Amino acid sequence: MAKIYVVGIGPGSYENMTQRAQQALAECDVIVGYTVYIDLVKEHFPGKQMLTTPMRREVERCRLAFEEARKGQTVAMICSGDAGIYGMTGVMEELKAEYPGVVLETVPGISAVISGAAILGAPLMHDFAVISLSDLLTPWEKIEKRLDCAAAADFVICLYNPSSHKRKDYLKRACEIVLRHAAPETVCGIARNIGREGEGITVLTLSELKETEVDMFSTVFIGNSQTKNIGGRMVTPRGYTI
Repeated sequence: MAKIYVVGIGPGSYENMTQRAQQALAECDVIVGYTVYIDLVKEHFPGKQMLTTPMRREVERCRLAFEEARKGQTVAMICSGDAGIYGMTGVMEELKAEYPGVVLETVPGISAVISGAAILGAPLMHDFAVISLSDLLTPWEKIEKRLDCAAAADFVICLYNPSSHKRKDYLKRACEIVLRHAAPETVCGIARNIGREGEGITVLTLSELKETEVDMFSTVFIGNSQTKNIGGRMVTPRGYTI
């Protein structure tokens, strides 16, 4: 049976990979992924064939996995975080009809919204929204509308892809949109290099966040009106009586 595991490898460290993800990678013959993700796992799975494509070659990468499976290989398509959250699961499911006989199994992983929240404190104890600031596949006008609606509804907002070389001002623009509805002193947090060397956090206000530079290895959390800074930890109360 031709099989592909679509595997979320978590934030990057082997220790933060689920046991099921480790088993799937141990069982497969070929591991396919973006170059950076292959570098994160290759030392733990020696002897596997490793196939990579660069960024923006996602569809090609998925077809590569299917072609290897059709040869009778058991394949793992890996993604950082969770494969079903800004990952490859959707593309793999869309392409599956072209490759009858290939079985897909998604192995969930720990997304940055979860692992980032864990090192920041407890920012997600109430309703929240996750929004990517990358406009490669989504028009900025739609991203702006989603930010505005989430802020108006007083969601905690987690921002993926907050900045890049070509999008240095996108986080500032996002903060300006949120500030239409939120107070400048709203508690925010930045989680950097989650589960990797150089991991760190910063807890700051929304007005401070607007003037802060981040990179693609950062996940940004904007609190709601109830979020607090408790001893340098970002906490959104659930509402329990204490």
